[in-house]
Amino acid sequence: MTADPSPRALVPVLVFVGAVVAVISSLGAPLVPAIAATMGTSLPDAQWALTATLLVGAVATPVVGRLGDGPHRRRVVLVVLGVVTLGGVLAALPLGLGWLVAGRALQGLGLGLTPLAIATAREALAGQRARSTIAALSVTVVAGVGLGYPLAGLVAELGGVHAAFWAGTGVSLAALLASAAVLPPATTTRRSRLDVVGALLLGGGLAALLIALGEAGSWGWASPALWGLLGGAAVALACWAWWEWRTPSPLVDLRLARGRTALTAHVAALLVGLSNYLLLASVPVLAQSPVSGGAGFGTSIVVAGLVLLPFSAASVLGGRLARLLADRLGQHLVLPVASLVQCAAFVLFGLARTDLWQLFVVMGIAGLGVGASFAAFPALVVSAVPPSETGSATSLNQVLRYVGFALGSTLTATLLAAATPEGGAPAAAGYTALAVVGAAVCVLTAVVCWLTLGRRRPADVPAPAPGAGTRTG
Repeated sequence: MTADPSPRALVPVLVFVGAVVAVISSLGAPLVPAIAATMGTSLPDAQWALTATLLVGAVATPVVGRLGDGPHRRRVVLVVLGVVTLGGVLAALPLGLGWLVAGRALQGLGLGLTPLAIATAREALAGQRARSTIAALSVTVVAGVGLGYPLAGLVAELGGVHAAFWAGTGVSLAALLASAAVLPPATTTRRSRLDVVGALLLGGGLAALLIALGEAGSWGWASPALWGLLGGAAVALACWAWWEWRTPSPLVDLRLARGRTALTAHVAALLVGLSNYLLLASVPVLAQSPVSGGAGFGTSIVVAGLVLLPFSAASVLGGRLARLLADRLGQHLVLPVASLVQCAAFVLFGLARTDLWQLFVVMGIAGLGVGASFAAFPALVVSAVPPSETGSATSLNQVLRYVGFALGSTLTATLLAAATPEGGAPAAAGYTALAVVGAAVCVLTAVVCWLTLGRRRPADVPAPAPGAGTRTG
C-alpha cells in the first residue's frame, strides 16, 4: 500500500497516533482497583498494570527514537503500533494478571510514538502547518488523557475491565491501519546506531529498582532479596551511566546534562514526574475505596476517571500561565513557582479529604503546577545544547520524566500497601504519608530550581515556548 503524503490526510492521522499515547496512559490509573477486584489480587500487584507500561515507556522512548531516526521511521511506527495492538489483546483476554501485565508492558512501547509523530510533521509538513501540528500533538497527549480517563472508566463500568482493554485495542488497531494508509516514508538517509548494551542496562536497572520498591512491604526491609535487588539496580544503573558517557553512540547522551541549566531541567523532570504520579496513582484508589473500613468514597470507575479530568484541563492552562508568568515576573521563577503550586495540592490532599469535591480541587491545582513545569522544560533543554543535539537532549528529559512516573507509581503502591490491613482498604494514614512525601519532593524541586536558576538574571533563562507540550503519562 502506497502512503499518501497529503497534509490534509496526514495531520489528523498524526494527531490520532498521539491520542494512542493518551489512551495507553488512560487505561492505567483508574482501572487499578477494578483490576485488583477482578483478578482477586492486591492493589500493589494490580499497580503493575500501570508501572509496567511506564517502565517500558522509559526505555522504549530512546530506543524507538533511535530506530525511527532514519529511513525506516514509517516501518518503526507501524511495527510499534502492531506491538501495542498485540499488547492490548493480551491485556484484554481473561488469561490472568501475569498476561495482563505483560500486555500492558508491550503497550508501553507506544509511549515512544509521539517524538516520531513530531519528527514526521517537521519533515513532511511546512511552515505554519508543521508548527500547528506539533502544537496539536502536544495538546492531544494532555487532552486525550483527560477524556480517556472517564471514557475508559465508563467502558469498564459497563463491560468490565477486559472490555476497557478491548476498546484500547480497537483504538490502536485503527491508528495502525490509518498510519499504514497515510504515513509517508522518511526522506532522510541517515541511520542511527542502536545502543543495545545501554538499553539492557537501563531496563534491567530500572526493573530491579521498581521490583524492590514494590515488594518492600511484603518482603520486609531486612530481606536479603530486597537488598540484593537494590544492589543489583545500583550496579546496573552505574554501569549504564559509565557506558553512556563512553560509547560513541549512546542510547541516552548523558553528556548533554552538563551545565547548570540542562542539569536542572533533567533533575526537575525526574522529581516532577515522581510527585505527579503520587497523585495520579493514588486518587483513583481513594475515590473507589469503600467508605466503611477505609478512607475512600466508594465511587464508580467513571467517577474516579472524572476526578482526574481537572488535572488534564488545568495542565493545559498551566502551560499557558507559565508563559504569562515568565513575561510578567521573569523566566527564572517558572519552575520554582510551579513546584510550590504542586506542593499546595499535596498540602490540601493531606489536610482535606472529607468530601469528594476536594479531590477535584486537589487535581486541578496539581495540574496547574505540573503543566507549568512541563511547559518550561523544553525551552530550558533547547537553550542548553547545540541545535544538532536538541533531539537527544529532549529524549533524555523525556526518559527521566517516565522514570519519575514509574517511581511515583511504585512508591504509591508501597505506601498504600503499608497502610492496608489484611483484607481491607488503605487507611487514611497511607494517603497522609503520600501527601507528606509529595510535598517534600515538591519543596526539594523548588529549592533546587531556585538555587540553580533563581539567582540568574531573568534574561539568561529561556521562557517556556508557546505550545510547549505537557505530558501527564
